[in-house]
Amino acid sequence: MSSRGGALLVVGDVVTDIVARHRTPLARGTDTTAAIRTVPGGAGANVACWAASWGCSDARLLGRVGAESATWHEEALTRAGVRSRLVVDPEAPTGTVICLVDGGAGAGAERTFLTDSGASLRLSAADWSPDLLEGVGWLHLSGYLFFAEPSRAAAEAALASARARGVPVSVDPASAGFLAELGVDRFLAATDGVAVLLPSEDEARLLTGMPDVADTADLADAAAKLSRQFPSVVVKRGAAGALAAREGEVRAEAPALPATPRDSTGAGDAFTGAFLASRLRGAGLREALAEGCRAGASAVERVGGRPPLPAAAAP
Repeated sequence: MSSRGGALLVVGDVVTDIVARHRTPLARGTDTTAAIRTVPGGAGANVACWAASWGCSDARLLGRVGAESATWHEEALTRAGVRSRLVVDPEAPTGTVICLVDGGAGAGAERTFLTDSGASLRLSAADWSPDLLEGVGWLHLSGYLFFAEPSRAAAEAALASARARGVPVSVDPASAGFLAELGVDRFLAATDGVAVLLPSEDEARLLTGMPDVADTADLADAAAKLSRQFPSVVVKRGAAGALAAREGEVRAEAPALPATPRDSTGAGDAFTGAFLASRLRGAGLREALAEGCRAGASAVERVGGRPPLPAAAAP
């Protein structure tokens, strides 16, 4: 992938995030004080925005939204430097995610999602065209696409077109919970031919059946095992940094950067966007890992999953 150049095309989800940051435990059956914001989000859209902010001069996005917020989302993507093609769903509203962020002492701004996928997972094979790959040097697929039949067909069509044109593809599995519901074997079969897999630590363990314990050696084994199926595997470890494996061996690692977390929503998307942008402009694997970690540290210090807007584009 290094020095490929060309555009980055992301196919994935565009959603509206309602971020609720609470500093005390949720009080069941009554009120809990929280700071609440409504912001544009979605793993696919976030990746494209972070890639653009990390120097990708041609970041593109294909997604599906509802009519009620299509203009708002398109304008937000344009301000972020992303060329978007948003299919407007005639029936379903834009997906909505309620992000409950624990801002209490020692919580690390960990988030819990309540997800209504709405139009985002209604993206279909009919919404895809091989012409979308014109000028594209890399295709990235949001893992959320694989968790519903219509969007899985769209992802598989995009993957087939990319393989036919020799365009490499990356996938972020996106959700350990949804991955478990779909089934590991089905996910691995659907992503056959992907060049780079970018799982979180939990997703890497789930995909390999490794014990769910915080053991670095086990994680390295999981990454190495996955890299026998995928040419490159990059495991995002949050506050523990990231590692990359190839051909059955861990080849590079990068530490996390110090950060004061406010909201961990989108931190993995930030890593992915910066990693892909860095590799597209010719960075080596270790450097790209470090750039991904730098973006992740920046993301957790912000509310929402998007990077800061360029000064000229800020509303």
